[in-house]
Amino acid sequence: MDGTTQLLEADRRFLVHPLHHPDDHKTPFLVVEGKGAMLRDSDGREVVDGLSGLWNVNIGHGRGELADAAAAQMRRIAFASAYIGQTNEPAIRLGEKIVKHAYGNSAAVYFTTAGAESNESAFKTARYFWKVQDRPNKTKIVSRIHAYHGVTMAAMSATGMEAYRKMFGPMVPGFVQAAPPYAYRWKGNEEPGVGAAEAVEKLILAEGPDTVAAVIAEPVMGAGGVIVPPASYFPKLREICDRYDVLLIADEVITGFGRTGRWFALGHWGVEPDIVSFAKGVTSGYLPLGGIIVSKRVHRAIESAPADRKFMHAATYSGHPVCCAVGLRNVEIIEEDGLVERAAAMGRRLLAGLEELTDLPQVGEVRGLGMMCGVELVTDKGSRAPALGTGARIGREAMARGLLIRVRPGSTDPAIGDTICLSPPLMTPSDTLDRIPTILRESIAAAAA
Repeated sequence: MDGTTQLLEADRRFLVHPLHHPDDHKTPFLVVEGKGAMLRDSDGREVVDGLSGLWNVNIGHGRGELADAAAAQMRRIAFASAYIGQTNEPAIRLGEKIVKHAYGNSAAVYFTTAGAESNESAFKTARYFWKVQDRPNKTKIVSRIHAYHGVTMAAMSATGMEAYRKMFGPMVPGFVQAAPPYAYRWKGNEEPGVGAAEAVEKLILAEGPDTVAAVIAEPVMGAGGVIVPPASYFPKLREICDRYDVLLIADEVITGFGRTGRWFALGHWGVEPDIVSFAKGVTSGYLPLGGIIVSKRVHRAIESAPADRKFMHAATYSGHPVCCAVGLRNVEIIEEDGLVERAAAMGRRLLAGLEELTDLPQVGEVRGLGMMCGVELVTDKGSRAPALGTGARIGREAMARGLLIRVRPGSTDPAIGDTICLSPPLMTPSDTLDRIPTILRESIAAAAA
């Protein structure tokens, strides 16, 4: 038995993977090395990383600068608590830099270690905000169908994808869901997003505005199928939140740090949220780090609270110095290499190439913003009936041709087809980027044969 075979046998015996089922893990892709936009497996084969790891390796693989930043910080001080009365320089410097790149109303950062933890922190912060102002009944969180906010208990309760919820219920009370943009496009509505913001408003009214703490929304839905909203959606949603005195949480775990061609994505529509949750791109996945950015209004509430009502939220690894040092160097690289601007330009190039796939009978809608694109599959071009279950075959064909993608399985209520999700590293060379539509065309044809 060779070394790779032994390793994979140990994997099957000793690991439970995310989204685990043994049938999905019969022939795993054993990654041993990455460089730029490319991954190499244990057989020495190279593939294009069409998903940036898991939407997160923004600056690309193999950047020694981040390894150097981690090693230097570990030699200096590997861990230091950020609890009351303690702090460290990397956390301070990174928090300052993030606020400068965030929205004009941004004030301060609380650090976490992952996206789900960031959203848990956002929910708690929203509830804290209202309690400290003597409005304790404002506790409910409104999210949207197709949303993905993580799979810890509260985050899972906000996630609008039943596959992540059905085996772990009941859900946490106080989480309710409205329709997303585009939810009904397969049902005869030719104007995407019509009524979607108003659907949130109706839900707030049905629940009672005095019971609703916040609305949480991804600027572009990621795992839900790369759903890009119409331009009017977020300005209207901001207006609705203001009208009913509800906080707006932007889940920018995927969209933050340049992914959509802006440092943070609600800037595309001139909207400022009250709380931003982030993770993934802040370190390009080199170390676990996340957090929330609070607005000046929310920060004032935290800072002005009396001692007996202080912000008693905490985690051992909040402000971890090594993670923050890596995050700081990562953000510097995004700045130095102009990767935000590059994501905007190269994202348009990728989307244009993918749009050429619409001549295929299996391809319905192609959508995207920056380096974040989706190709939705159909069974019938005329009726636009969504394809369910075909994406997995296309994924296997793409891998055989040297492209790693992720497929969002379709659902029937509301109807949305299998969607090929793409988010290559922001630094992906143009010739590599141009290979992606070519490989997908071949893979879709092969899967249909």
